[in-house]
Amino acid sequence: MERSKKRYLFYIAQNYSYAILRPLQNVILNRGDEVCWFLEGNEVDPSFLTAQEYRLNSIDEVKLWQPDAVFVPGNVVPRFVPGVKVGVFHGFNAGKMNHHGREDHFEIRSCFDLYCTQGPATTLPFIHLAQKFGTFNVAETGWPALDPMFKVEQKNPYQDSNDPRPIVLFCSTFSRRLSCAPVIFEKIKALSSTGNYRWLVQFHPKMSKDIVQQYQSIESDNLRFIETDNVLPLLQAADVMLCDTSSVLIMFLLQAKPVIAFNNNTQSEHLIHINDEAEIEAAIEYALSRPDEVIRKIEAYCTQIHPQRDGLSSQRVLTATDELIEQGLSDLKAKPINFIRHIKMRKKLNYWKI
Repeated sequence: MERSKKRYLFYIAQNYSYAILRPLQNVILNRGDEVCWFLEGNEVDPSFLTAQEYRLNSIDEVKLWQPDAVFVPGNVVPRFVPGVKVGVFHGFNAGKMNHHGREDHFEIRSCFDLYCTQGPATTLPFIHLAQKFGTFNVAETGWPALDPMFKVEQKNPYQDSNDPRPIVLFCSTFSRRLSCAPVIFEKIKALSSTGNYRWLVQFHPKMSKDIVQQYQSIESDNLRFIETDNVLPLLQAADVMLCDTSSVLIMFLLQAKPVIAFNNNTQSEHLIHINDEAEIEAAIEYALSRPDEVIRKIEAYCTQIHPQRDGLSSQRVLTATDELIEQGLSDLKAKPINFIRHIKMRKKLNYWKI
């Protein structure tokens, strides 16, 4: 007997995945279909689930529930999980290379039936890869995580109408090789003590605990360290971002706001590049002036990265997924089995059934 409601599984392994998928969950629930969450590993905190969100606690429960599709804001998903596998990405392409010497954003791991891309800059490479492999489809939908960013919130917890100071958001990646957080700590400490700006500091969840504790130690009326599963209110509140290579800077740019990039090796024209901590304060003042040339370059870049700014990306993701569910996977080639990855997944999930 055919079910009257479609079922969608959200397969996550990091806390930031909640904010990525919740806009999609809203669309699904509003049309009367069902959502369940599956949390993989120890790096995702179940306490972030709300009382209205449903969690499946084992692969056996997932198989019993029989999802029609599985949404994954990560790199891999086990092939033994039922349903069409949809990759929705955990961020934008920041140009990071993996240990194979390839851009990690475009690494095909033979897990997904559909990639929902964010804009032409990622769509075109994935279309070429789809033609090469023949094992997945591609749909340019935009990124569900950004839907709330393009909608005006009545109240932002990080803005204060009684404090007119500019807000500087400092974000950093967790990689020891790429992170500027330990390099510029003393400079941030000194700048925050002047009180010229309000500083918001937010790091990747994998950031080293000793660096996190460093920045927590300098919290004051001028600097606030924030741990959150939803960066969007931070991005909306800030006037300027200081960053390194973290892909969160792209999300900030999509608001047509300037980003100061410290030791960013891309040399992208839409960023304000600095390589010396002595340049930070001057760069902030320059960014706050919103130079016309910088804003024009940001707009041109964003047109390639994420042109859809209507807050409807979740709807497009769901439409593309439903179309694939209806047409089936018979037109796609069988995916090769990576036995090592397959065994690692089974071991991680402690699941050995067929």
